[in-house]
Amino acid sequence: MAPPHPIIKPLFLLLALALLAPTGAAAQTRDVAGARDFPGVGRFARSVITGYEVKDFDAARMQAAPFKDGQPAEALRLEGKVTRIAYRSNAGPSILEVFRNFETQLTKIGFEKLLACDTDACGGIPFVEAIDALPIPQMWIDGFNYQYFAGRRTEGARETYASIVVSENNREIYVQLTVTETRPMENRMVDAAAMSKGLRETGRIALYGIYFDTDKAVLKPESRPALEQIAKLLAAEAQLNVFIVGHTDSQGPYAYNLDLSRRRAEAIAEELVKHYRIGAPRLRTAGVAHLAPVGSNGSEAGRALNRRVELVAP
Repeated sequence: MAPPHPIIKPLFLLLALALLAPTGAAAQTRDVAGARDFPGVGRFARSVITGYEVKDFDAARMQAAPFKDGQPAEALRLEGKVTRIAYRSNAGPSILEVFRNFETQLTKIGFEKLLACDTDACGGIPFVEAIDALPIPQMWIDGFNYQYFAGRRTEGARETYASIVVSENNREIYVQLTVTETRPMENRMVDAAAMSKGLRETGRIALYGIYFDTDKAVLKPESRPALEQIAKLLAAEAQLNVFIVGHTDSQGPYAYNLDLSRRRAEAIAEELVKHYRIGAPRLRTAGVAHLAPVGSNGSEAGRALNRRVELVAP
């Protein structure tokens, strides 16, 4: 008797999850909090955003050619600002119809096709396994039935890459758009000496080295160097007390951003108390949403400046 194929177990798991997935009236009926369409691309009619993730600097994988013998033939590893958006459309349209709409729109706004393929032409299940997909149930990909597009847009020295994968689950169409705006990582580290200088001279210092996932108030591990510098500052200046103030850009409702900015400031204070032994009375927190911009919220560059944490002298 031949041993079981290694793909069988994952397929049974996927089938079980698919049977448990919500459908019809029980399914999600509105976009996830804080989500929005990518500018210039939009969405297929009557679909909702089921997953949304924006990172100012991250890595994304893109396939620029079909797989050969189950292996990537031209895999790109891209670094820069990465936006991942997953959509779900109700039963009715075909995978091909939704795919062609996105492909046409990306081409219309200047993306040159690198690859467009369907299941067999792409490389089947191994190809799907190499895609940076948002987790179930935000995004579903059937390895036996999908369409894929990858494109590149060049504007001067700036390159932007976009990919689309379209598939189906329980007769509903799922789409993931991934856009990578390539650029080098900015050095946003501010050390303890610079923090001290800013507080003395202007009463405040903006910090960009503290990271949270979109719409979350849980500190990411990459924040540790900045937190260590804050702790170093407070350890060296024992009489110094500070306000930790969270700021957001203007995307999303004001009340939501106000709460998010406050929770993020509180998360930083809690981390400093718990892991760096800074006395809690020395730290006060506040969130001001987008009420104190340092850049224009009408541009992505300005919004990136506005998403920050500040230390403020009492």
